[in-house]
Amino acid sequence: MQITQTKKEDLRREYTVTMTGAEIDEKINEKLQEIGKTVNLPGFRPGKAPLALLKSKYGKAVMGEVLEIAVNDSTVKAINENELRPAMRPKIEVKTFDEKDGLEYTMAIELLPEIRLADLKSLKLEKLTAKPGAEAVKETLARIAASNKGSEKVAENRAAKKGDIVVIDFDGTVDGKPFPGMKGEGFPLELGTKSFIDTFEDQLVGAKAGDHRTVKVTFPENYGEEKLRGVAAVFEVDVKELRQPVASKIDEDFAKSMGFESLAKLEEVIEQQMQKEYDQVARANVKRNLLDALDEAHDFIVPAGMVEAEFQGIWNQLMHDHEHNHHHDHEHGSEEEKAEYRDIAERRVKLGLVLAEIGRINKIEVSNEALQEAVINEARRYPGKERQVFEFYQKNEQALEGLRAPLYEDKVVDFVLESANIETRHVAIEELTKAADQELPKKAKSEKKPGKKASKSDDAK
Repeated sequence: MQITQTKKEDLRREYTVTMTGAEIDEKINEKLQEIGKTVNLPGFRPGKAPLALLKSKYGKAVMGEVLEIAVNDSTVKAINENELRPAMRPKIEVKTFDEKDGLEYTMAIELLPEIRLADLKSLKLEKLTAKPGAEAVKETLARIAASNKGSEKVAENRAAKKGDIVVIDFDGTVDGKPFPGMKGEGFPLELGTKSFIDTFEDQLVGAKAGDHRTVKVTFPENYGEEKLRGVAAVFEVDVKELRQPVASKIDEDFAKSMGFESLAKLEEVIEQQMQKEYDQVARANVKRNLLDALDEAHDFIVPAGMVEAEFQGIWNQLMHDHEHNHHHDHEHGSEEEKAEYRDIAERRVKLGLVLAEIGRINKIEVSNEALQEAVINEARRYPGKERQVFEFYQKNEQALEGLRAPLYEDKVVDFVLESANIETRHVAIEELTKAADQELPKKAKSEKKPGKKASKSDDAK
């Protein structure tokens, strides 16, 4: 085997790799001998058939597999002998391949850059933090009470209006025939919520307790039950009771109805949850500051192939989103817009390489326990399908890597934050959330997290 470098330009390298006919023939023989251990040929026990017979019968059939083996083996050898660190899979172009002339192919490879990491202790960052005040806790508690309102029976004999709750029995038919799921008893229906189809609720406005109404509606064309799409139906409705919503009183009984031992405990839990949310915003802010600082502190050539792959991921997702939202003004995209997203792609790749290098040098790893916990959390998102989720990640290494990547990034970010010089400043929550929006790069504000390939810090890159 002969490996000859033909190009050296920035991060790009090209090599010509040649193997003689004898070397190829040797690999063919190795493959045939492997096949001969299992095939049954008349007159010969497995593993005893002559090589010449195997070659005449299977020689041409194994050529494609031999080519793949020869290219893979020689490519690995070329990378190892030249101590290369590929950024992406090498591009292979086969020039010749046969038993007589052997193999000749070109290998174009793009390398990872050499990154001189900045002194992490020299990084100066500001971390904004906030704490929920008593008024903020009360406002949150009031919103919870408002969303958990009760109801009481209307004492007066008045007509129902929007916002009232009518307790109804209903029986629906299509062309005079009953249909499954169109009958119910004692159903509390809040008028104006549009929880029932078409004008069903509107036709009950003005009804009183004890009234009977015949409600005529048409099922929408996109209704879940295919047989009812666009179909007219008639419902016979008896109004059993009229109720009106009442705000929940914030007291000990309300706290107990929410599953807490006391109102003080409920307020404590609310404050803790709010603090978690504030801390998440604070971490996102300081992480953005960190990424900006790392970007400014490092200057190196970024692999063009990685940037192009990242850009394509962003752009394809962006076009998909526009089509999904029925926007056609960006069908092709202007060159200026593409240039902006290419800049975002380059920043993502650059920061990804910096974080990866920090992790590599400091031997940062994601434990199997942390990865298993991530799989379990993912499975919890699909109740009843947990087994399928576990099997999916067991069989799909790329998907598993998709869970590992953000965990790894968070560990590296935590490591850098522990090393950096951080000044903490306590602010009001309004200033904290305002900073979160202001720190987003201008180009990222219009299309936050347009691509999937980058990890959790996409919105900051």
